[in-house]
Amino acid sequence: MPDLIAASAFFLFIHFAVSGTKLRDRLIARVGEGPYRGAFALVSLGGLVWMIYAFRRAPYLPLWGLLLPFRPAAYVLVFIAFLFVVIGLATPSPTRVGMESKLAQGEGSARGMVRITRHPFLWGVALWALVHLIVNGDIASLVLFGALLVLAVGGTFSIDAKRRRTFGEQWAPFAAVTSDIPFAAIVAGRNRLAPALTEIGAWRVLAAIVGYAVTFYLHGVVGPALT
Repeated sequence: MPDLIAASAFFLFIHFAVSGTKLRDRLIARVGEGPYRGAFALVSLGGLVWMIYAFRRAPYLPLWGLLLPFRPAAYVLVFIAFLFVVIGLATPSPTRVGMESKLAQGEGSARGMVRITRHPFLWGVALWALVHLIVNGDIASLVLFGALLVLAVGGTFSIDAKRRRTFGEQWAPFAAVTSDIPFAAIVAGRNRLAPALTEIGAWRVLAAIVGYAVTFYLHGVVGPALT
């Protein structure tokens, strides 16, 4: 268990103490955008592999235990998470790495799933992590999925802060018609759901369905909890 705690703490540290701060700006100024992104991706991958390895080796210490009655609801919620993750990855957005230039389009860069939330991928990960945390009900799952949940939700604020710090007034028109929290801009009348559903496109939804079906199959073949 100490190894899992250390791995999770390391993973959170590199994202919140490096990627989410002005230290990132200084590192980019020193080594360049490309090398920084490459190095950070490798370190992040190493941290994630460490977390998974430590989780696999951690003892099972139940808290509330495996919630089998919750599984039907969990399947539905994980499917929704897949919709956010896959559609989010397939939708161009100024909040994604390498697509910051789309802020020049102002309100025009808020299309499809981005009308629902500026961070569909991260909110999908957050929902996925929360569901797995609840279903498994043990300490190791609380540490692993809790860390991923904190990273995903905290990451939305961190990315917004970085874009606001870097792009200043150019960020404002995009932020004005979108929201971090899903559907908040739509509820507030700053955006509309109908265009979002039209712009998402059937192929993105189909990709999410296929991804969910494949992952659901592999869940039983490869092992529990990590898919």
